[in-house]
Amino acid sequence: MKSLAELKAIRDRMQSQMNLRDDDDSKNIRVVVGMATCGIASGARPVLNRLAEDVQKENLTNVRVTQTGCIGLCQYEPIVEVYEPGKEKVTYVLMNPEKADEVVEQHLVRGNVLHKYTLNSTNL
Repeated sequence: MKSLAELKAIRDRMQSQMNLRDDDDSKNIRVVVGMATCGIASGARPVLNRLAEDVQKENLTNVRVTQTGCIGLCQYEPIVEVYEPGKEKVTYVLMNPEKADEVVEQHLVRGNVLHKYTLNSTNL
């Protein structure tokens, strides 16, 4: 990134790819990617991009991909949190684009939490 204009172009491109919140989020699944300095340094941007692309490809109109600042677990970055109405939050850690593909296919499309990638996993 070499200029403010380039940064704005990236932002505009990402906003057009992401499903932004609408008036009634109570029925939507929220997928939140930690994009603080530690997350970005650990590779959160490619994870966010892949999630947004996959949600769009799968035409998951009830899924909103957003970003947040610090989640507070730097050693587990990149972190992706999935909020489904009426269910407990699922926190995926040490994510990469390939794991993001699996989360979309298994969790968001089929409803199966990938416990092997969660914060509570013993595989960390």
